[in-house]
Amino acid sequence: MPFYLEIIICIALLIGGVFLLVGSYGLARLPDIYMRLHSPTKASTLGITGVLVASMVFQSHLKGVFSVQELLITLFLLITAPVAANMIAKTALHYRTKPIEKTKNQELMETIREREEPKP
Repeated sequence: MPFYLEIIICIALLIGGVFLLVGSYGLARLPDIYMRLHSPTKASTLGITGVLVASMVFQSHLKGVFSVQELLITLFLLITAPVAANMIAKTALHYRTKPIEKTKNQELMETIREREEPKP
């Protein structure tokens, strides 16, 4: 394997690993559910993307053709992570999970909770 490909793979793995570490740390240390949503949706998505890019480069070199599987996995994660975070936030609002006192615009949470469902 050429040295420049090894460098690209190592850099992508290091970047992915750092983002995954930061995402895991944030998931464990952030004080409430509304702040914890940022950790898996942003940092972890970037971390998995870095690891999958490294895998894509390695598999493309190994097989001799462009590896599409890792690209499809990355696109799936980039599409589904924000949707999952939105559903988790809606569930937290529905169950009236209290944010910490420092959270700004808490009155907007009550406005959202009182909103009626649209009529079909």
